[in-house]
Amino acid sequence: MTETRDYAYTKSQAMLAKLQRDIPKLIGLAGPLLVGQLAVIAFGVMDTAMVARYSADDLAALAMASSVFISIYVGLTGVVSALAPIAGQLFGAKRFDEIGEEVRQGWWLSLGLSLFGILILANPGILLSIANASPEVEAKAILYLQIVAWGLPASMAMRVLVAFHNAVSKPTVITWLQIIGLLLKIPLNAWLIYGGLGIDPMGGPGCALATVVINWLWLIAALWIVYQGKFYQIFAVYQRFSWPDKHKISTLLKLGLPIGLSYLIEVTSFAFMALFIARLGTLPLAGHQIVANLGTVLYMLPLSLSIATSTLVAQSIGADKPTLAKEIGWSSLMFTTSICVLVGLLVWQFKYPLLDLYAPPEEVRLAAIPLFLFIAFYQIFDALQVTSAFILRGYRVAFWPMWIYAISLWGVGLGGGYILGFNLTGNIPELLQGAQGFWFANSMSLAIAAALLMTLFKHTAKRFEKEHPPVEV
Repeated sequence: MTETRDYAYTKSQAMLAKLQRDIPKLIGLAGPLLVGQLAVIAFGVMDTAMVARYSADDLAALAMASSVFISIYVGLTGVVSALAPIAGQLFGAKRFDEIGEEVRQGWWLSLGLSLFGILILANPGILLSIANASPEVEAKAILYLQIVAWGLPASMAMRVLVAFHNAVSKPTVITWLQIIGLLLKIPLNAWLIYGGLGIDPMGGPGCALATVVINWLWLIAALWIVYQGKFYQIFAVYQRFSWPDKHKISTLLKLGLPIGLSYLIEVTSFAFMALFIARLGTLPLAGHQIVANLGTVLYMLPLSLSIATSTLVAQSIGADKPTLAKEIGWSSLMFTTSICVLVGLLVWQFKYPLLDLYAPPEEVRLAAIPLFLFIAFYQIFDALQVTSAFILRGYRVAFWPMWIYAISLWGVGLGGGYILGFNLTGNIPELLQGAQGFWFANSMSLAIAAALLMTLFKHTAKRFEKEHPPVEV
């Protein structure tokens, strides 16, 4: 009995030591990432809050257009984000000059993906038709997407630089650019949405034009920083011109396509929720948009910690330290999940003050309140699944996570939500009908994804340790 207690105590002490070693590094990287991510998400928050004060039709159009744009944008940027684990492993292995070439190839890839995205955004009629919205609302959504398409090349090229900075543990540079962009976005938004100084009010589409301007300013500033900064000289990003390299782009695509599809699946599980909920009417859609927007803000916390985790895991793998990579992964899972449980409890406790921040009309407020139960509940599952997914990306494992997301989020989440939300069986409890049904099914799908991704991480870490045993001195 005493030996058992001693073993448990020793194991607990070892786990505590690992947490004390890993958590400060995670926080050091994740802190700037979180601030930057919140600045970017504040774009959406400001769009929603400002347009909500303009008109209900414009808010509904923004919900529809945002769902389509985010689905396309996140899917495409997911492909480019493959640069982060690749460059992270090169950084850990101290192969600095190769990182510059990966950045240049990432830009070529981003250009091709941008052209594809522009084609879709310029012709969104088929996607928007799912919502069966009024002609006025659909016209505003189409205009929004056609405007925002002009900023896609800049945004995609910027994502290459974001992945590069994350891989080399320099996220603060991007964070400052994102904060400055937000400070510029707020007055620009107000001017274009409400009009003034010779500009007619544009409503929701004004948000798109403001975003395009900021995206191009971001890219120009980031390119100049990399050109001028002494830190970047070892990577030789601008030392020479590179034509597209078939092998390197294929490597990026091999990892990036599953990541991009995983992003697409994850985002469309929410995006199509909005489009299907639109069939229930403008008020349920507007209520969903506010809660989904808040959920996106909350998601930035586990996402930032997960990106930091992926960077540290990739660098450890590159440095041929698979055991350290595994330990960092488990430390992050424990820490991130604990934080998100606390966040969920706070969201439920302060749901009314949080809702007041959006100042919606009373009927929209009533539609949003029931959804807070689900947004608070799924925080634990969201933390587990996103952390596990990013750990696996640090290992450059993305194919099986893609299928896990497809089965759980599309099958259980979206499919189950459709059955519950529209009461297809005829005996669904009222609490789980309408928008609530979609949110409940999405929560269950995240729980399934989390369980499967954690299992895959466990087996992947064991395989890497077996293939790269520690060297005895």
